[in-house]
Amino acid sequence: MDWRIKGIIQKVLSAMPGGSALNSAMQLRMGGLRQFDRNVDTKVIGDWLVLASHMKELGIPIEGRVFVEVGTGWYPTLPVCFHLAGAARCHTVDLHRHMNWELARRMLARLEQHLPAIAAQLVLDEQTLRDRLARLRQAGTQEELLEAAGIEYIAPGDATRTGLPDSSVDVVFSNSVLEHVPGPVIRDLMEETRRVLRPGGIALHSVNCGDHYAYFDRRVTQINYLRHGAATWWLWNNSLQYQNRLRANDFLGLARDAGLAVILDRQRPRPELLAMIDDFPVAKEFRHYSREQLCTTSIDFVARRDS
Repeated sequence: MDWRIKGIIQKVLSAMPGGSALNSAMQLRMGGLRQFDRNVDTKVIGDWLVLASHMKELGIPIEGRVFVEVGTGWYPTLPVCFHLAGAARCHTVDLHRHMNWELARRMLARLEQHLPAIAAQLVLDEQTLRDRLARLRQAGTQEELLEAAGIEYIAPGDATRTGLPDSSVDVVFSNSVLEHVPGPVIRDLMEETRRVLRPGGIALHSVNCGDHYAYFDRRVTQINYLRHGAATWWLWNNSLQYQNRLRANDFLGLARDAGLAVILDRQRPRPELLAMIDDFPVAKEFRHYSREQLCTTSIDFVARRDS
């Protein structure tokens, strides 16, 4: 199906009473959640282990730390993984209350096969991980799971106004969330991050800043949305899958503007996009970016509060 049809459908749903709930139901039945085990595997191997490896590289331990997650989603894979690795607590904040108990139970079952990889990469005792997971799997309700894992679920919530005390958190993190947040809101989020972080605490973010419609319509590339000016893009953008179209360095700039020091920056342009960019019709508002920034569709970064 053409990506523009999906855009129109979601735009119509976003304007309908109950449209958000209908879109959520469609995601459960026809979206990526249909391949649930694969979805969990990606979150653990491709997402959480990568974020945890950044912390390990920087010499920042997980054990005993307090985390804030921006964007919970359907089930709390990353907060649970941080709990298994010894985190003291995780506050997870989402605009909408999507968490699903049945999906969370299935996630816990799937995590079993990933414990050896988690133990090996982070040099943790595998039996300790198994014991912690076993305790979580004894939970009979979502509330019992969250309590056992030291997770506070704040939804509906506003990550720019967490209500948490000043200097009370060690790590604020997100995964594939910031690309869906308007730039001014990210600015507010970074300022709130600096407020709640302890000196030496970090913001840890993985951002997928490519055109998400390309996952749906394989005929277009992950920079397809850069061909459209703001007036045209408005037709296809929508609140159910909002895409801000910021480039990788924009996220670093927003962190620095909030007084955070970038201490890790993992990004690189995609070779296949570099090969085509000179003939690609980039919209005027993106022409000030370098070829490399136009062709970079993901970034992991860590920014620290120094004082």
